[in-house]
Amino acid sequence: MDVAARIGRLTGLAVRDLRRIGGQHRCGHYRVVLSDGRLAFAKVAAADLGAGLSGMFESEARALRWLADAAAVPVPEVLGWDTAALAVAWLPGGSPDAAAAGQFGRDLARLHLAGAAGFGAPWPGFIASLPLGNDRVASAGDSWPQWYARERLLPYLRRAFDAGTLTRPDIRLIERVASRAGALAGPAEPPSRIHGDCWSGNLLWSGGRTWLIDPAAHGGHRESDLAMLALFGAPYLDRITAGYQEAAPLAAGWRARVPLHQLHPLLVHVCLFGAAYRDAALDAARRALASG
Repeated sequence: MDVAARIGRLTGLAVRDLRRIGGQHRCGHYRVVLSDGRLAFAKVAAADLGAGLSGMFESEARALRWLADAAAVPVPEVLGWDTAALAVAWLPGGSPDAAAAGQFGRDLARLHLAGAAGFGAPWPGFIASLPLGNDRVASAGDSWPQWYARERLLPYLRRAFDAGTLTRPDIRLIERVASRAGALAGPAEPPSRIHGDCWSGNLLWSGGRTWLIDPAAHGGHRESDLAMLALFGAPYLDRITAGYQEAAPLAAGWRARVPLHQLHPLLVHVCLFGAAYRDAALDAARRALASG
């Protein structure tokens, strides 16, 4: 099925115009004009993703709708998906500004406060093109540190070691973090409704608001989203943080726990992009241990 026909079937509308605007993680990105005049953004697999990734678009669609249910941070409307494509409403790009950043901080706090039934989510998860252990929702007796070590650190540690990117001493260092996560994680908190991949590239500044796109959403720890925003330098991070603290103050010592929460996305980057992120992951592990 060609791209226009697939998008038409997903949205229930004919495609009037289609323009490729880039691509990432084995998908082409398209700007679409539908027959009713609406604009859409579509991700379409460049080739057969295989059985292991066949749920990637459904996962993103369900995550967007779950985030939208909180009526907190705006997210694009999902128009349709199948095993090879996802279409959402088009959002015109804008420029970051301080007022929108402060509002985003307050919105993000409200999103987190909407909560989740447990750690994880009731659908198979993905982060970029990697599986994410979303489908194993923690039991009531399972703490976040236990879940984080089991579902967010150890699977990517094994994947990176199997690929030859991390050495056995690297493994031992990060396993120490996993084993001590309970002592490093700070006060216990209930599951928050988090974006899960909240780096600056997944913030879209449009219409005076800050929108969230490309989620790896699940029930997790709210400090994970804040740590991810800091990892690659979100615009006006100080305003975002101030707005967040105004709406839902973080537990004392949260800044010292940033490396613990950054270790997972850094391991994901090691798995995706190789040794270029090894030193950053090991540094985060050392800083996480030092904080305890």
